Amino acid sequence: MMNFHEDPSAPESIVRRDFLCRLSAAGAAALASGAPRLLANGSLGEIEHPRPKADACILLWMAGGMAGPDTFDPKRYHPFEKGLPVKEMLSTFPAIDTAVDDIKICQGLENIASVMDRGTLIRSHVQPDLGSILHSRHQYHWHTGYVPPQTVAAPHIGAWMARVLGAPNEVMPAFINIGQRLEGIGESEELKAFTTAGFFGSEFGPMNLPYPDQAAVSVRPPKGMESQRFANRNRLFRKLVDASPDRDRMSDYQQESMLRSMDAAYRLLSSKDREAFDITLEPKESFEKYDTGRFGQGCLLARRLVESGARFVEVTTEYVPFLHWDTHNDGHTTTARMHQEIDRPIAQLIRDLEDRKLLDRTLVIVASEFSRDALMEGKPGSNANDQAREKVDALGEMKHYGLHRHFTGGSSVLMFGGGIKKGQLYGSTSPERPLVAIENPVSIEDLHATIMTAMGISPRMGYEIEGRPFYVTEDGNGRSVDALFA
Repeated sequence: MMNFHEDPSAPESIVRRDFLCRLSAAGAAALASGAPRLLANGSLGEIEHPRPKADACILLWMAGGMAGPDTFDPKRYHPFEKGLPVKEMLSTFPAIDTAVDDIKICQGLENIASVMDRGTLIRSHVQPDLGSILHSRHQYHWHTGYVPPQTVAAPHIGAWMARVLGAPNEVMPAFINIGQRLEGIGESEELKAFTTAGFFGSEFGPMNLPYPDQAAVSVRPPKGMESQRFANRNRLFRKLVDASPDRDRMSDYQQESMLRSMDAAYRLLSSKDREAFDITLEPKESFEKYDTGRFGQGCLLARRLVESGARFVEVTTEYVPFLHWDTHNDGHTTTARMHQEIDRPIAQLIRDLEDRKLLDRTLVIVASEFSRDALMEGKPGSNANDQAREKVDALGEMKHYGLHRHFTGGSSVLMFGGGIKKGQLYGSTSPERPLVAIENPVSIEDLHATIMTAMGISPRMGYEIEGRPFYVTEDGNGRSVDALFA
């Protein structure tokens, strides 16, 4: 594993540049890597896959740092008041009742509150303090299970499912990523580093659909393209890929994987299953229940894709620096807007999956890279730089009201379906600052182990790549939190 020693006092631009250089090196190495070899019963002992509880997984990703105290873990509430000391600010939304007697969440999430009896709320998810906190580093860690950078390109958890389980419908991509642009936004290169199949090869990587309302266009041949001409163009494109200057840097395995991914795309574009990508085919009444913007439409698209046989679908609110959940200022106002974007579609997705008898076999996860706090950056004892834009001791205006600092000591995760207990509250954080997990902490490794166990994959499963064992949970050490399952 490549070490990454950060100087927390270094300018963020220098830390980010070093991070990018190391990620680029790992990405280049992935092109040259050979075929990953499945590890047999090795140093971790005999590996037996658990019986799957779910056939599909939908990850609803709250990109940018969703504040637990302003969403699913309400604390002492104080409304905006000019002159209020920032140290007195814990939650900026009052708590509301849910469908479960002992669970309360924040005002603005009334629809999610109504389906809380269908799933489990974890309030004790914890992340490590990675020094100078870059969103993309924490998102890389959450999505791959490994702290970046690595000497190899680590596969996304969706790529693990695609590789190990394949797709229930061979025409459908096994791994689909909805809502995240990978060009023209801040930290786009870092986002690309984990939105990938890594050393598994292109065929197990994501189909990226930044705009759900344009997904149908992505799976249609160009207008006026007749079938014979389409087939001829596909053959020509394969020749061009084989003649690419990058060919000399690619192993035979990686080249063949890229060609197989092209074959899969060709099958999809020639199949009736592509209609699942067209959300305009959804009845108007149903469409409107989801239509709160790109994220809501993405939830609808995810439901349609899982119905048609996709294995893993991620829907994100999209990470763009200082937008959406990245609340470095105007925290309360921005979070209120995010409540409106996520509340109705998440609840509707759960209801629709339940109505279609799909919820029991679909694992739905709502998560973020970390939480937020009004005072603390990182967690107690951290020497991470303070990245809040509004650094005041007392509220002077509305833009000061909110949770503007990154917090890794305790965050919330929602899980539905896939064998997860219904109406359960698991773990807790302190009622007063510091709001760290004080009961049943759940690490990223153990959360991944739980997800993989639900999907029928052993947390100790691994492959050998370039002479190194690489596991689905870091070093094979993740342990499933069995108390989360019914």
